[in-house]
Amino acid sequence: MDDPLITACRHLAATLQGIDHACYQNFQQDPLAPIFSANPHAQSNAKVAIFGRDPGSEEVRLQRPFVGAAGIKLRSTLYHHQQQRPHQHFSELLTLDADYFWINTVPYKPLGNKAWSMAVKKQFQPLVITLLLQRWQGNQVITLGREAFFWFTINQSAASKTQLTAFWQREDRFSRSVTITLEGGKGGQRTVTLYPLPHPSPLNAKWYKRFPELLTARLQQLNPNNLEIEVKGKGAKPHELNK
Repeated sequence: MDDPLITACRHLAATLQGIDHACYQNFQQDPLAPIFSANPHAQSNAKVAIFGRDPGSEEVRLQRPFVGAAGIKLRSTLYHHQQQRPHQHFSELLTLDADYFWINTVPYKPLGNKAWSMAVKKQFQPLVITLLLQRWQGNQVITLGREAFFWFTINQSAASKTQLTAFWQREDRFSRSVTITLEGGKGGQRTVTLYPLPHPSPLNAKWYKRFPELLTARLQQLNPNNLEIEVKGKGAKPHELNK
């Protein structure tokens, strides 16, 4: 049976300008096939979602999320935290697929690795939020970079947008968390806590070397016995973020 979410993504991608068709062709991959979590057809029991910007060349080649240079930086830190030892082989990093819910703002590689425009992200937002609300049961989201964090303002309330904008201006945004009510239309709604981090790209000179320590600190926060939630409830005022 066809998956309606996959079908809807393929329909949008068929007329989408900006997909890196040459990359897909080079690896003999279908440019209409969205790159989602390991098994986008099934519900995920993972407690934490990893929310990134968009796939790159390696994601296209392997048809798996978060396996390029930035993804390996991310996965290697996750693996070390989980196993208390460095990984020895790339295949070990793939064992993390079922432990997290992997998702991007748009599930297709853009030309030149440029971030997708807000107009394109708005097109895919109803499908991506349905994936989050229907295929994933958790409520903790690690966002990677500004593009991923501000995706959570799309089609949300004005209060939520103000809340997230104020939070991003904090100097300690990569060590604190913010809780919002995510509205998904037919997908319903859910309260989720965002734990923003910088993007782990090697091109992100300011944060690349510090990323493992920042992510490790986040994973310690996500421990149910030591979970810190900074903002509770929908529409919290910006001045409440310090409470």
